[in-house]
Amino acid sequence: MPNVHLTKPMESYVHGQIESGAYANVSEVVRAGIRLLMERDGARQFYALKADLEAAVREAEAGGFSDFDPAAYEPEAGSR
Repeated sequence: MPNVHLTKPMESYVHGQIESGAYANVSEVVRAGIRLLMERDGARQFYALKADLEAAVREAEAGGFSDFDPAAYEPEAGSR
């Protein structure tokens, strides 16, 4: 894994976090930051999905849908 290069303000912040006792070392601070990014990306995906579902509901409520035909989707569905 490559080394991480921080700007001076970032480096000061990291050292402040370590000195305060919030984190034991630089690696812990970096991992916490990456976890936050991962959570934010997960939230972004959730809200994008939620928006897509809300749009689909609006479209369906406006009559923009058709009946589902399982045989058209999976021809063997009707024979089970």
